[in-house]
Amino acid sequence: MTKVKIYDNINANEERASFSISRMETIFDIRKGEVDEPHRHNYYTILILKKGAGIHKIDFNTYNLENKQIYFVAPGQVHQLIEAQKSEGFAMTFTNQFLIENSIPIAFIESLNLFHNYGQSPPLKPTEPQFSTILNFAENIENLFKSSSAMKSLAIGSFLKLLLIECNNICAINPVDNDFDVRANSIIRSFRALVDLHYSVQHATSFYANQLSITADYLNRTVKFKIGKTAKQYIQTRIITEAKRLLFFTDLSAKSIGYQLGFNEPANFSAFFKKNTGLSPSDFKKLEIMD
Repeated sequence: MTKVKIYDNINANEERASFSISRMETIFDIRKGEVDEPHRHNYYTILILKKGAGIHKIDFNTYNLENKQIYFVAPGQVHQLIEAQKSEGFAMTFTNQFLIENSIPIAFIESLNLFHNYGQSPPLKPTEPQFSTILNFAENIENLFKSSSAMKSLAIGSFLKLLLIECNNICAINPVDNDFDVRANSIIRSFRALVDLHYSVQHATSFYANQLSITADYLNRTVKFKIGKTAKQYIQTRIITEAKRLLFFTDLSAKSIGYQLGFNEPANFSAFFKKNTGLSPSDFKKLEIMD
């Protein structure tokens, strides 16, 4: 069985740390170029690549590392950075506690089209001027992080919020707007929380719509508008992601995983998995282990 490493603390030597920023080239040197195992963090991660070559695996999706990319990894996502050469840029991490301490609402982070808990997490590819702006924010954050200036945490929080807004405005879906639909954002937050609680038992959009006291059609339209996929697609992506994690990181059989994820018949789970991934559960496991 392959066990996934889980990092609970941003800084192993400072348990209370809630924010950190490091140069990617420094991290490469510390690790002596060795590739880390697939792992997950219980905090947010942003990778800002000035230069990069290799691949980045996030929840079993593979992306090519290139120059001027930005990756967003949400808490709980399994990822692995495999560098073909030393990357240049920044690795930034922060916790929910950091957001609370610096008056950044969790609702603000959840309204962004940047951190995707499940499914595809492709890198952002800004234009040269856009990347320059984002890099400038990161450099200001690094300077503040290394300083002993008064209220530096609040200043870092302000620059982080500006960086996130700039990144989100580059996205095609759901740019941050001062008059964004508060009700829609509330529905999305509640829907995501409900899916996390019930995805292994409840697969139907109607269940979640009933819990939210809205119609399934309204829920679908709201989710589609905010995150670019229907409620049904979001639920299915959550199930598939968990299935992949269980197949790779445990010794459970496909039959046991199917039952654990709410499928009454093993054949139904296998058919669902193959329809959504193009592979049978056993073929997926063999392919990932061979990688």
